Amino acid sequence: MMDEEEHGQIDSRVDRTIALILPQVEDWLARLLPAWLVKAISEFLVFVVKQAWACLFGGLLLAAILLTGFWYPADWPLARYDFLFLYAVGIQVIFLLTRLERPPEALVILIFHIVGTVMELFKTSAGSWVYPEANIFRLELAGGAVPLFSGFMYAAVGSYLARVSRTHEFQFTYYPGIWLSAVLAILIYVNFFSHHFLPDIRLALFVFAGLLYWRTWVYFRVWRWQHRMPLLLGFFLVALFIWLAENIGTFAGAWLYPDQEAGWRIVSLAKMGSWYLLMIISWVLVTLVHRPVAK
Repeated sequence: MMDEEEHGQIDSRVDRTIALILPQVEDWLARLLPAWLVKAISEFLVFVVKQAWACLFGGLLLAAILLTGFWYPADWPLARYDFLFLYAVGIQVIFLLTRLERPPEALVILIFHIVGTVMELFKTSAGSWVYPEANIFRLELAGGAVPLFSGFMYAAVGSYLARVSRTHEFQFTYYPGIWLSAVLAILIYVNFFSHHFLPDIRLALFVFAGLLYWRTWVYFRVWRWQHRMPLLLGFFLVALFIWLAENIGTFAGAWLYPDQEAGWRIVSLAKMGSWYLLMIISWVLVTLVHRPVAK
């Protein structure tokens, strides 16, 4: 197993590359812009690079979903969904072999993969959405059918959160107890199932999350400076980008909601609330490996 120092060396490759290229970019910008603006732009560029690095697993998976949605030979013996499953497994293996992910992180991501797949089975059987293409690597339950690649879409969220907490050196003020966060995560997960039979307590869960994290600020380092934002705002921004990725996935026909089967349309903004809550589950799981560091 790789220790923290070895793993830090992996992410430091990005820092070394940035340190090599950034001065040249800044020298070019300095010919056109005032010094304060050059520093602001370079800070933003580094932020984009580090975010892209943290999104590597999700970005590679989303790219494959999009490309195969518009170009995948119909006569290939391997179904598109099966290709995506094997492709995602291959990415995960490469990440472990190249030490881009630690075994404990991979374990947490696997847990979220299983959590997501179980929910997918239930939701497809309830008709919440459908995977329209046939394939071999799939699970079926009471009329619901879920290709195994779908769990990796949840794993991608966990991978991003684990990696971004390292690349940006997260620190927190007024972070609540782990057990309170765990209670919230369990209630969120149960409600994804129970609201089909019992009253939906989603609004109460939003209030619970607000009360739990309203004082919590996350401090993160980009390059020259350490920045901060309310953790609840960070959750919202991640949920927003997941919703955007979901629109790309449905546009590529990877799965469809009932109102999209007659023709694609933008995913309802109400789904952002679902992703907001589901992302909190992922975050709580990640904190089992990357315990929140106090500022």
